[in-house]
Amino acid sequence: MSGTMQAVVVDAPGGPEVLRLREVPIPEAVEGEVLIRVQAFGLNRSELHFRRGQASSGSFPRIPGIEATGVVAEAPGGEFAPGTTVMTMMGGMGRSFDGGYAEYVRVPAGQVIPFRSALPWATLGAVPEMLQTAYGSLAVGLEAVDGQSLLIRGGTSSVGLAAAVLAKRRGMTVLATTRSASRFALLEQVGVDHPLVDTGEVAAAARELVPGGVDGAIELVGVNVMRDTLRATRQGGTVCFTGMLSDEWTIPEFYPMDWLPNGVRLTAYSGEAEGLPAAVLQDYLDAVADGSAVVPIGRRYRLDEIVQAHRDLEANAVGGKAVVVLA
Repeated sequence: MSGTMQAVVVDAPGGPEVLRLREVPIPEAVEGEVLIRVQAFGLNRSELHFRRGQASSGSFPRIPGIEATGVVAEAPGGEFAPGTTVMTMMGGMGRSFDGGYAEYVRVPAGQVIPFRSALPWATLGAVPEMLQTAYGSLAVGLEAVDGQSLLIRGGTSSVGLAAAVLAKRRGMTVLATTRSASRFALLEQVGVDHPLVDTGEVAAAARELVPGGVDGAIELVGVNVMRDTLRATRQGGTVCFTGMLSDEWTIPEFYPMDWLPNGVRLTAYSGEAEGLPAAVLQDYLDAVADGSAVVPIGRRYRLDEIVQAHRDLEANAVGGKAVVVLA
């Protein structure tokens, strides 16, 4: 496909102002690749890290964006018919090759997931990375069992809210933290049983609600509170380190015998597109359509509002998933 498209380009690391909307050539797909006309995409904190130059991989100049939702424009290898609705994520998007902050994105066919849905593009665009991370944290990081208790540290983040939705669909008792009681209503809207104000220490409060400690915990805040999260978890339970909203992700002079309570397991989750089975995606979208699940969207933006979107994300002012809609 020839022609040009609107895309957000970052020439070098910096603040939100380095995100510049430009007219660039539409990428050409070859066999094994899929060209997607982007209808919407979600925003992620890892994109802030990349834009600031904090990421451990990637190069500039670059069109950022680790996910996108849209319609197949071309698939030279025949993997997907033109017009198929699809989602894509990760695999080097927005770092080693150009990502989803554009009207078109070209990706390897293996990281494209088809779906069927009449939901609005704003809703669909919020789903891919958020659902993949939440699902993987529960299924892989925790190996969660229906009916267990779960602590979500960083509950008002998009992944935290999605994890609560998935956990409640499995009959789990969900505790989730936020730094302000004013956000309790947001947590309760997605089914959280016990919202908690996070002062940096929530282990005692969690153990009052679940004597003996929770079965599992998803750590989304970072290592600055992870030690306390470990202490909120029962012997034989598991903490999955998934996110670092605090931007703290390393532990100086880590001493396992001091950090890890007896018998509490520590795992991590960082997935790719293959970590989200098509059947899981379709089931979630169908549940949203019939009202038995929700997509926790915080704010919607246009492509030309990308600088403000990044400012809001940095200020933790979104209150759910931030999504850019091009349709």
